Amino acid sequence: MAEPVPAQMIDPAIFEQLQAKIDEDSQVREDIREILQTLERQGRTVQSILSRAHATRSQNLSPVVEAAENAIREQVGTINKLAEVASKYPYYKYNFMWTRDIQNACFAILLCGWLGGFNAPGNQFQQGRLLTIEETGAILNVPVNLKDRDAFHLAIEEYLHALISLIEELARLAVNSVTLGDYERPPQISRFVKDLHAGFQILNLKNDALRRRSDAIKYSIKKIEDVVYDLSLRNLLPVQ
Repeated sequence: MAEPVPAQMIDPAIFEQLQAKIDEDSQVREDIREILQTLERQGRTVQSILSRAHATRSQNLSPVVEAAENAIREQVGTINKLAEVASKYPYYKYNFMWTRDIQNACFAILLCGWLGGFNAPGNQFQQGRLLTIEETGAILNVPVNLKDRDAFHLAIEEYLHALISLIEELARLAVNSVTLGDYERPPQISRFVKDLHAGFQILNLKNDALRRRSDAIKYSIKKIEDVVYDLSLRNLLPVQ
C-alpha cells in the first residue's frame, strides 16, 4: 500500500510579505496624517483671518485679504508636501484622508478671491470675482482633474463642494454687511449667488453628497433675498 503524500506546508514567507505591506501602508497613512495635522492647523488660521471680513466694510478689506493670501501660501506649501507623498501611490487609495482638507483650502481661496485677493500683478483690487477651477489649481500649485496619470490633483467634486461653502459663507456675509451699514454688498452677493445657482442647475450631479448640498443652495439664496428685500423696504439700496 502506497504511503499517503504529506500535505504541502504553507510557506510562512507569504504572511511575512503581507505583514510588510501592512506595515508600509500604516507608515504611509501616518506620514499623510502628520502633514494633514499641519494643514488643518494652518486652515484654522486662514479661516480666522477671513472671518474678519464679517466685521470689515468692503472698502477696508485690503489688509484682511493680504493677510489671508499670505496664510494661504503657507497652506499651499503643506499641500505640495502632501502631493509629493500622495503621488507615490494610487490616488484613490488614500484620497479619503485629505479630500475634506483640500475642499476647505479651496473654499478659502475662493472666498479670498471673491473678497479681492489673488488678482494678477498690476490689476486693480477687484471684489466679487469667481476663481475658476484652473485658477484655483494654479494657486494650489497642483494639477486639476487629472485623467492621463494617477497622481495628486484637485478634483472637480472638491471644487464644487468649495463653491457651495462659498455660497453659504456669502449668505452670512450679506447679513453681517447690513449690520456694518455696508448696503452695497448684499445686492452684489445676491447677483453673484444667483449666477452660481444657475450654473449648478445645469450640472447633472452623480455624487449624492454633492447633490444634496447643491439642493440646499436655494436656502442660502432665500436668506440673501430676505436681506435685500428688507433693504429695499427701508430705501437703503444703493442707486444703480
